[in-house]
Amino acid sequence: MVQEVRNIRRQSLPNGLTIITEQMSHIRSASIGVWLETGSRDETPESNGISHFIEHMVFKGTKHRTAEEIARQVDSIGGNMDAFTAKECICFNVKVLDEHVPTALDILSDLVLNPVFDANDIVRERGVIMEEIKMDEDNPDYLVHEIFTQNFWKDHPLGKPILGTKETVKRFERNAVLEAYKHRFAPGNIIVSAAGNLDHDRFVELVTRHFEHMKPTSNGFHSSAPKIVSRIILRNKKALEQVQLCIGVPAHPIAHEKRHAGYVLNTLLGGGMSSRLFQNIRERQGLAYSIYSDLNPYRDTGCLAVYAGTSLASAAKVVQSVVGEFHKLKTEAVLEEELRRSKAQLKGSLMLSLESSTARMSNLARQEMYFDRYYDLDELIEKIEAVTAEDLISLANEFFHTESVAVTVLGNLPGLKITRDQLAC
Repeated sequence: MVQEVRNIRRQSLPNGLTIITEQMSHIRSASIGVWLETGSRDETPESNGISHFIEHMVFKGTKHRTAEEIARQVDSIGGNMDAFTAKECICFNVKVLDEHVPTALDILSDLVLNPVFDANDIVRERGVIMEEIKMDEDNPDYLVHEIFTQNFWKDHPLGKPILGTKETVKRFERNAVLEAYKHRFAPGNIIVSAAGNLDHDRFVELVTRHFEHMKPTSNGFHSSAPKIVSRIILRNKKALEQVQLCIGVPAHPIAHEKRHAGYVLNTLLGGGMSSRLFQNIRERQGLAYSIYSDLNPYRDTGCLAVYAGTSLASAAKVVQSVVGEFHKLKTEAVLEEELRRSKAQLKGSLMLSLESSTARMSNLARQEMYFDRYYDLDELIEKIEAVTAEDLISLANEFFHTESVAVTVLGNLPGLKITRDQLAC
């Protein structure tokens, strides 16, 4: 199977802003993203949630457009505009037909460069985000992950919620928002990435026209690496029918050289319907409807976590079964056939995940943020193919230690006890 060679080009402006494009001439769309290399992990405890707040506020109007005009202009070119805040980045993006790239970039850059942060809008938006926080707190799957994360990276900004808390959000005032905005939106902190049917040089001209006036400043971000605390947390929430479980261990940072073995290990453990957790805990024992594992790597730390929803009566059994799978990965070599299947599943999902211009645009920005070069699919597949059964045993022995397993249980929990002994792996 011959992979296409990706046509990726990169350029920096004199003020430090980075532009990356990938030309995909077989499609008619283009996706553009303005990425900030800073997210909720770069907030003080008092300003927790301010990155996400700014991400909302830029849509409320700029020096040249009202909120309604922004929406109308995007709709009138059939565009799709979105934004999100993560722990280590903020992204504003738009997807349009190739002929509308100049208009789309004009709107996007206006949002990012000229927001007005009107005081009345700030008051209104605080209310909107409070509702968003309540909505998430009503979602037990989200809540158990949030409680887990806050305890896993305790007292570190990485453990704090991206949305902030009701207490922090209700205190956001215009000056604090402006200050945080000025501090974050510096050209050395910005990547403009685009993928689709576009011409690199023409795109660089457009970006330069909008962004070259920005003054270079240094922002000194990049908080220190968090210490990991593996504790057992039982949180009572009487209204819940199901018991929500999160069981996790420390894992590698995003650019670690053993990351490919990590992807394979996670896929094999809980990455799909043929995974060990799904087959054992759902299919064989019938203890959970939903069970999966997830790899969450960051710049300087990471976590491999298993999620399950089950009944109070089965909770201890599920914990025991998950820890049993950890133990098995440490002691028994994975059979060739299972290893092949996990690799095939992983390769398939990687290829499928790069089919759209939006996915390519994100992929470019993330590679720029975390790696010093671009990896094409062939190279990635080669690295995944090279992972051996021995690599997996050695990685499992690195990850799974009784004392480093962290557990969060959320639900109506009368009589439930979980001790460190039950986590022996």
